[in-house]
Amino acid sequence: MSPIQSIPKRSIDTVKPLKVICAGAGISGILTAIRLPQRLRSLELVIYDKNEELGGTWYENKYPGCACDIPAHCYQLSFESNPAWSQFYASAPEILEYWKRVAEKYDVRKYMRLSHQILEARWHEESTQWILKVQRVESGETFTDTADVFISATGVLNEWRMPNIPGLQDFEGTVLHSAAWDEKFEYKNKRLAVIGAGSSGIQIVPNIQPEVKQLDHYIRGRTWIATGIAAGEVKKRNDTGANFDFSESEIRDWEQDPELYLEFRKTLEQELQSGHILTVRGTTSQNEAREMFTTLMRERLKTKPEIADHLVPDFPPLCKRLTPGPGYLESLTKKNVEVIARPIERVVRNGIKTDDGRVREVDAIVCATGFDTSFTKRFPVYGRGGIKLGDKWQKTPDTYLSATTDEFPNYFMFLGPNSALGSGNLLMLLERVAGYVTQCLEKMQNDNIKTMAPSARSVSNFSNFCDTYFEGTVFSDECSSWYKSGGPNGRVSALWPGSSLHAIKALEHPRWEDFEYTYVDENEFSWFGDGWSERDRSEMDRSYYLDPQHMDIPPAIGKKASPQGERPETSRSML
Repeated sequence: MSPIQSIPKRSIDTVKPLKVICAGAGISGILTAIRLPQRLRSLELVIYDKNEELGGTWYENKYPGCACDIPAHCYQLSFESNPAWSQFYASAPEILEYWKRVAEKYDVRKYMRLSHQILEARWHEESTQWILKVQRVESGETFTDTADVFISATGVLNEWRMPNIPGLQDFEGTVLHSAAWDEKFEYKNKRLAVIGAGSSGIQIVPNIQPEVKQLDHYIRGRTWIATGIAAGEVKKRNDTGANFDFSESEIRDWEQDPELYLEFRKTLEQELQSGHILTVRGTTSQNEAREMFTTLMRERLKTKPEIADHLVPDFPPLCKRLTPGPGYLESLTKKNVEVIARPIERVVRNGIKTDDGRVREVDAIVCATGFDTSFTKRFPVYGRGGIKLGDKWQKTPDTYLSATTDEFPNYFMFLGPNSALGSGNLLMLLERVAGYVTQCLEKMQNDNIKTMAPSARSVSNFSNFCDTYFEGTVFSDECSSWYKSGGPNGRVSALWPGSSLHAIKALEHPRWEDFEYTYVDENEFSWFGDGWSERDRSEMDRSYYLDPQHMDIPPAIGKKASPQGERPETSRSML
């Protein structure tokens, strides 16, 4: 052990200044802008986002019927309740307004640089900083910014992609992607083709069906259409599982009685957090769910049973994301809807040609074909030794608890690989990640740490656990799902290996022994300072430890203390 060469010029409670850059001003970016300034001192925070407004996916997605299929009262922050949600499943515009109000209340816009796109992030070992190349979207001008810490909050489902269909570029009508919807597009009384039956396709179809002349719905694979999440509450209102409006009296009662509202919110949360058993292969609950969903789908498609024959999966529920889809199955049975299961051969100038040679003419093609879910992000990220994150994750996107990875110091992620939930509450998970990252940065400040990153062993341990855990779940069954990398039998790379409540507990406090550190001046004892505290050097209160808010007062569980001057009664057994 080498002796300490010099005493650092800092008090024991002096915090190391940090500059943090965050990519993304969606929900994760907003949480970052709330928690970091709340809990950290000597902080400079900058949040870049390519969009002209905050909100992430809820700003970008504007297709007809865009909504959250999680109950609105579960899709909000734990500390920022909104009793006035107008519907059980809130629309995208209402959700965006909620996050705008949150942003205003906590004054987070001052950290945001909107219409700024990060082009590259590169770790510089000598300066122990991240160097970012940023572009101003409007002018195209680029510049460089640097940070001690880089946080990726860009999410998973944000880089939409067109399907690779021959001739698509030659179509003479309108082509849209669900994630880049043109709000000026008028579809009333037109012939439309909708390609894809994922979450967005399932919402678009029932919302445009009543207004279009003809709707051709191209469905390549099978998917489970389930009862709504927190279906118990929906059943109180209707038998169809359809979305519903809350009454003015309900909203007024919740606004006036916080305890009543909390009871309602906890009832929904209890049901939302009780579905983890369905993810375990071969359980009675899983088998019952499969039977129930099969019956539900066939009942709703009874006038066109051939659709059910194609749509009902041969894999278990939750192998791919379970989608409630209120009104979707019913819309497939309408006279102006044709469900097409045959593969698309190519797009021609006036329609779509399937492999049987038939051409169906349409005026517009809607591609509800999803996103790039490779976790390589929109821009390249380079770590130690110039290693590119995309190359590191080419075979296996491995992380430590989904939030960090080795060889990338001072780098943290929201919704990285193995972070999404097969059941439970995603918002609570994001809150935990924000708290986890904040604790890591707080340690860097207090302990005078230059760099921290998880050890390769910790990353390997987590990845190995994921692979072993998923073997016993329905997620590893054969099905095409964005949960997996490498096809229907690929590795489950998107989901957290456990329940939502398990994730909340695991991310409650960091395990510092799972990280590796370097220190300012290579002195790992520099946290100890120079023998002084900041209170010694200033006019601050030097008896602060007597204030109640600084005391850890134990509960008095014994006999009451006797009044001063009186001798307590003593029994013989005490003598």
